[in-house]
Amino acid sequence: MTIIVAPKSALAPTQPAVGIFWRVAGVLVVDRSTLDNAEPYGDCITHAAGHYHRWQEWQALGGAGRALAGYPDHIASTEYDEWPRGRIVYETPARRFVLYADRRLQQVAMINALKTAFGLNQADVVVRDDSHYR
Repeated sequence: MTIIVAPKSALAPTQPAVGIFWRVAGVLVVDRSTLDNAEPYGDCITHAAGHYHRWQEWQALGGAGRALAGYPDHIASTEYDEWPRGRIVYETPARRFVLYADRRLQQVAMINALKTAFGLNQADVVVRDDSHYR
């Protein structure tokens, strides 16, 4: 499987991050925050943006804006919940990252790509299902 990370700025993170993601027509699309820039949510640290709002913002970029950032063109004509998606949070008590993902994304190659995209190759990461991402 070939995985292209979009936006282009999502490549090579310098520190671990939390965030949201999709696989859109073979493209891994991520939106992330470093832990310093993320928000507390109960016992977790999470990315402030939600799937729906971020998708709306990307649709509003227009074709040229999406192309410049490297986003797939499918974003313009589809809804955010049509594509397999997930979220990565940091559990502060356990000191680990939790990757919640649609089961279609729970493949070794995709999990490894997500770890790389979020700077988690050296981190403790557990993968879990979530009813939101089906």
